Amino acid sequence: MSPAILGMGNPLLDISADVTQETYDKYGLLPGNAILAEEKHMPLYAELAAKPDVKYIAGGATQNSIRVAQWMLQEPNMTAYIGCIGSDKFGAALTDACKQDGVLAKYMVDASAPTGTCAVTILDKERSLTTNLSAANNYKVSHLQQAENLAVLEGAKVVYSAGFFITVSPESMEVASQAMLKSGGAYCMNLSAPFIVQVPPFRAVLEKLLPACDYLFGNETEAQAYAEAVGWDTTDVEFIAIRLSLVPMAGNKPNRKVVITQGAEPTIVAIKGKVTKYPVNQLSKEQLVDTNGAGDAFVGGFLAALIKGKDVAASCKAGSYAASIVIQHSGCTYPAKPGYTI
Repeated sequence: MSPAILGMGNPLLDISADVTQETYDKYGLLPGNAILAEEKHMPLYAELAAKPDVKYIAGGATQNSIRVAQWMLQEPNMTAYIGCIGSDKFGAALTDACKQDGVLAKYMVDASAPTGTCAVTILDKERSLTTNLSAANNYKVSHLQQAENLAVLEGAKVVYSAGFFITVSPESMEVASQAMLKSGGAYCMNLSAPFIVQVPPFRAVLEKLLPACDYLFGNETEAQAYAEAVGWDTTDVEFIAIRLSLVPMAGNKPNRKVVITQGAEPTIVAIKGKVTKYPVNQLSKEQLVDTNGAGDAFVGGFLAALIKGKDVAASCKAGSYAASIVIQHSGCTYPAKPGYTI
C-alpha cells in the first residue's frame, strides 16, 4: 500500500545546544527565527559541537512533520519522505531515524556534498535556527520523476512541503502540487520563516503555488512578515489569514484552509473569509524544554488527523497535542507512543 502522506523537503541533522546572549549577538541571531547560513556563521557549527550538552537530532522542518505524523498514526508505512542527503555518517543517522520511526525515506544521495546541518541555538528555551543546506540544496526534480518516486507521489492523499523547500526545488513543488490537483489529493505548504516571504523570488514561488494549495500553515510572525512584504499595512493575524484564504483556488479544488499557530495563544483557521479559533494545550514554563520542532509537530499531528478523515477542529486538537509533547523534549523528539488516539 502506498503511503498516505508524502513530505518533500530539506533533510538536516540538528546540532543543538544551549547558548548565551553573547552567541546570539556574535552571529546576529534572533529568537524564534530561521535563516540560511552565510560565511560568518560557519564557526558556529564547531562551537556547538564542542559544547558538553550538544545533541545531534534528526531535523529538517518537513522531515520533522512527517516523522511526527507517522508517530501519531502508529501504523507502519503511512508516511514517506523525499529530500537529498550526503553519503556520510550524518546521512546515515537521518536514514536510521526514518527507519526507526517507520517513515519510508526515498532520499536522493549526493556523494559530492555533506548532509545538511542546522545549528539550533537555544536561549531561555526559545530556539533560533541557522541552516547549512549542503547536500539538501542539491535535490533535483529528476529524482522525483523517477518511476518509483512518482508512484509514491501519485499514490499519496496528502503532500506537504515546508516553505524552506522553495529555496531548493520549486520545480518539484510544482510537479507535486499539479499531481494533487489531478488526483484530488491535498497539497499543503508552510510559510516556515520570515525570509521565505520577504525575498521576492521565494515569495513569487509561494504565490504561484497558492492556487493549488489546500492547507497553508504558518505562525503569527510569518503571517505578519507576509503582510508587510506585500504592503497590506496590517499586523492583524486574523485579517491576514482571511486574505490568504481568499486567494482563488485552481480547478475545482475546495476552499483553502489557512492555519496560523500563535505559540500558547489559540490557533487561527481561516476558510473562505471566516475565522475560527482553536485553543492549544497549555503548559507551565517548567514543562518547556525547547521550542525546536513545535510548529513542525503541530503540522504532523494535524496531517495525521486529516488523513484519518477528521475535521479541522479535531486536526487542530491533534496538532496541539503533538506540539505540546515535542516542546517538552529536546528537538523534534517524543516518547515511544503518543498518549492520544486520533
